[in-house]
Amino acid sequence: MNNMILHCGGTPVDYDGLRNIELPEETETYKPIAHHDLATNAIKIGNDLLKDYTHAFSQHAVTIDGKRYFGIYTFVNKNNTKDNHDLLNYNIAIRNSYDKSMSIGVAMGATVFICDNLALTGDIHVMRKHTQNVASDLEEMLITNIYKSQNNFYNICEDRARMHEHKLNDEKAYKIMGTMFGNGVIKPRQLTQTLREWRTPIHDEFKERNVWSLYNAMTSALKSTPPNKIMEKHIDLHDKMREYCA
Repeated sequence: MNNMILHCGGTPVDYDGLRNIELPEETETYKPIAHHDLATNAIKIGNDLLKDYTHAFSQHAVTIDGKRYFGIYTFVNKNNTKDNHDLLNYNIAIRNSYDKSMSIGVAMGATVFICDNLALTGDIHVMRKHTQNVASDLEEMLITNIYKSQNNFYNICEDRARMHEHKLNDEKAYKIMGTMFGNGVIKPRQLTQTLREWRTPIHDEFKERNVWSLYNAMTSALKSTPPNKIMEKHIDLHDKMREYCA
């Protein structure tokens, strides 16, 4: 799952549109990296290292002046079929700036979150200033942390498999929803949305009555969480649902 939230002036842009944004001049203390180059390298390195995965699609956004960039790159499991989307996607999120307002940030894993208020989170996230050797260091950061994050990613895939196998009827689902609400994981409106999504799932793959379907109903409802709290709530939800299956 990934989240890109644009509520501070960010505007969606396509991959080719990134080429048209002028790169600022380099100085002795500032080494800019082109938004387009970051996107290209993230896709290439992801395809090279994630052997069972291939890049499927990306989301790109910039501020109106083009000086800040936010991107999410989604890699899908090659074993997924048109009729079976059970295997989790792997995601890489990157932020960048031309105005020295923020360091380059990279987050990766099954769940990433990026917002044009500069928030960036994931299973693993790292930052790098625009200083000497930034280009080579970024490539090394991507390679090293994709390797590191894969262990966490596989654990989440195993959690997903257990949730999928754990069947639920409505009564048990309602009790779990109430527990999540009582523990402050979801708010009243999110509880209502979870109930609606549980009863009439938007996506066919969540029509099965199991913990995984309920989990996805709640993660969908959590999208309305304030940006500074959304990753915390997702982690809390995941931990509690994993405990339930255990």
